[in-house]
Amino acid sequence: MSLVRYLPMLPNWSDMDKVLDDFNWPQLQGAIPAMDVYQTKDDVVVETPLPGVDPERVNISIENDVLTVESEVEKKNEVDERNYYRQEVRYSSFHRSVALPTAVKGDKAKATYDKGVLKIVIPKEERAKPKTVKVEVK
Repeated sequence: MSLVRYLPMLPNWSDMDKVLDDFNWPQLQGAIPAMDVYQTKDDVVVETPLPGVDPERVNISIENDVLTVESEVEKKNEVDERNYYRQEVRYSSFHRSVALPTAVKGDKAKATYDKGVLKIVIPKEERAKPKTVKVEVK
């Protein structure tokens, strides 16, 4: 069988782009937030954008060097125009876990929320910090 026979049935990709553009991608992507994880000398730092999320409703846990961030989001939108009334409620939640690159002191973690970005700073375990040994010359 030849693939050429089936080419007319394949979608026109420019049309597919138009269809995909109609989706509200930020809402779809909001279900699994992106996370940036990096290390400093003393800490592991995790940053994740959570625009529109109430920081009071965010739960953070660290167990066995795995960080979990989860929350529930409820958005209400009311429109009252020309005898037409509509109320929309959108409810969603997310749960994201990521293995941290080194051993950490989870009970010492600190989290801040600024301009829609959640930042979690977790101190490294002493055993995970690099040690230097000076060579003694005799």
